[in-house]
Amino acid sequence: MTTPTSARSITWARRRSTLARFWRDFRSHNTAIAGLAILAVFALIAIFAPLLADPDGLNVAKATAKGHQPPSADYWLGTDQNGLSILTLLVHGTRVSLIVGLSATAIAIVIGTLVGIMAGFYGGWARSLLMGFTDWFLVIPFLPLAIVLATVLGASLVNIIIVIGVTSWPGTARLVCAQTLSVRSRPYMERAKALGAGDWHQMTRHVLPNVMPVVVAHVVLTVSIAILSETTLSFLGLGDPTQQSWGNILDSAYGTGAMSNGEWWFVLPPGICVVLVVLAFTLVGRALEVVLNPRLKEG
Repeated sequence: MTTPTSARSITWARRRSTLARFWRDFRSHNTAIAGLAILAVFALIAIFAPLLADPDGLNVAKATAKGHQPPSADYWLGTDQNGLSILTLLVHGTRVSLIVGLSATAIAIVIGTLVGIMAGFYGGWARSLLMGFTDWFLVIPFLPLAIVLATVLGASLVNIIIVIGVTSWPGTARLVCAQTLSVRSRPYMERAKALGAGDWHQMTRHVLPNVMPVVVAHVVLTVSIAILSETTLSFLGLGDPTQQSWGNILDSAYGTGAMSNGEWWFVLPPGICVVLVVLAFTLVGRALEVVLNPRLKEG
């Protein structure tokens, strides 16, 4: 009766040891800790956005200030063309931009992981078909394809998430397929097959856990690409006009001539936010690649 409990305790002890070793290696990268701190700040801003900035400040009908005001004691980052506080728009735009980035990344990772594992595991005609479909997406330039899809589906937050998600998975599929081919050739896969393990068991119990470290590192880098994509589409006027995001703020600044009029408070803050978040995700992602990939760690 004590054997299952003992085996379970050994398993959890190994997991705790692995996590402790992972955190020790991760925190040795100062740039990764800096990126993690930046992401924590933006995550807190997104979570507590309604408390940090009154949602009524997004309502044009309730705006009382003049448009295009420079920064002042009442409006720390000035106002936009409608008299809305730029700071309020930035705070609430943080939530929208992060939601789009994380949601679109989740879609891309799920699709890319499924396609990559199936292509690498089955091989043959299945790999040729799936990788050919993946290459078709890779050949088509991302931005024109995203613009076409966003135009066809319409301007809404959900559609933007779908557009970015379904156009961002090919890189993940390629990466997971290569890793799956490596895992499939290992001896324990032959033993599992000889013991009667089915395809689903092999893919979920043996292949997926071994490709997850690569997927996790790739997820963090994909989020930054998704946020940049949302900013680009919104700047081009294809974002959801009812939701404030950093891209929408930049689009409004460009449309009202803020750049040519020297209204730096309308242009720099959202641009800096985009740069900081993308840089933070990139720093964390690069560190994860080194920690989770023994070859890079040795180098």
